[in-house]
Amino acid sequence: MNTTIDLDGGTRCLRNVLGRFATGVVAVTSADPATGHRAGLVANSFCSVSLEPALVSFCVAHTSASWPLIRSAEPLGISILGAQQAEAANRLAASGTDKFQGLPWTSSPGGAPILDGALAWLECAVEAEHPAGGHRLVVGRGVRRDARADGAPRLCVLNKRSGRRKL
Repeated sequence: MNTTIDLDGGTRCLRNVLGRFATGVVAVTSADPATGHRAGLVANSFCSVSLEPALVSFCVAHTSASWPLIRSAEPLGISILGAQQAEAANRLAASGTDKFQGLPWTSSPGGAPILDGALAWLECAVEAEHPAGGHRLVVGRGVRRDARADGAPRLCVLNKRSGRRKL
């Protein structure tokens, strides 16, 4: 049986369509080398761009207050979150809080915060930024990386009740 969901065809419809594609969740972080202040956000638009050179990408909303802080303090740390890291994902997605309070992490060799329990991590330099609608598409060059653990990734999926994506 083939059924069609009748939606308005606008952004609500697009959110509903794209919400049916599960995506992995990453934490994007940095630490200011002068002050030690850490900043972070979550992204579910992360993907591999190239193996040689090692390039990855993710998107950041133009409205993000965290991105300018992260961007100004390279290198970036990208932690590929595991299924058990809902609290870390939700904390880094929140605004106006000390996102790292009580959140266990270690420093990458270049000084970027890497979340404990992450399945894998990359240390990146920003290679390029491109405007993309209400977001910026960020391309990062992987400088260092490691796979720490096996396990299921943290996924972002559509919440059928609210129509919003949940981490």
